[in-house]
Amino acid sequence: MTPEPTVFVIDDDEAVRHFLRALIASVELRVQAYASAQQFLDAYQRNSPGCLVLDIRMPGMSGLELQRELNAQGIDLPVIVLTGHGNVQVAVHAMKAGAVDFIEKPFNNELLLDRVQKAVAKSLEGHENRARSDEILRRQESLTPRERQVLDLVAAGESNKGVARYLQISEKTVEIHRANVMEKMHAKSLADLVKMVSTLNRSLRENP
Repeated sequence: MTPEPTVFVIDDDEAVRHFLRALIASVELRVQAYASAQQFLDAYQRNSPGCLVLDIRMPGMSGLELQRELNAQGIDLPVIVLTGHGNVQVAVHAMKAGAVDFIEKPFNNELLLDRVQKAVAKSLEGHENRARSDEILRRQESLTPRERQVLDLVAAGESNKGVARYLQISEKTVEIHRANVMEKMHAKSLADLVKMVSTLNRSLRENP
């Protein structure tokens, strides 16, 4: 079950924090507000989906420094940077560091809410994809070494005859291994099995 997403607001200005919390809550999104980047890091529970609405200039750890820390800890949360007039160049650096968007203050409320909702949707999609990949990996780890070989060959397009020849075993043995693979992987068809392997390989490339 996917956890409820949370919008994390980080701004050292108390009035801005209160306003953003009320604005975001008005579209029925869960929101938590923090006065500093360190407060957020101390409270954040890993793998919670959502997004960050982050003031770029703050005392202590700046928005850019927080982004670097998120990257270093492998925390994958979409970041929307709030920047004052004249700080656009700083916001561009934030985008290069991985922020999904930046919005200048004073901002349009509807624009901000639209960007927040899109960032949350992106986070939820990524969370669901990671959960799916983790489940496929758990199933794959239940295979025996021989079943894993059969899985790799079948997913690469080899026929039972080709697998038997490559592994120097009988076709009947391949059929037994293949049936076990289908059952353990919860695959409804060969196409379903190939799709699982593709999903897992893509995840491993994106998260080495």
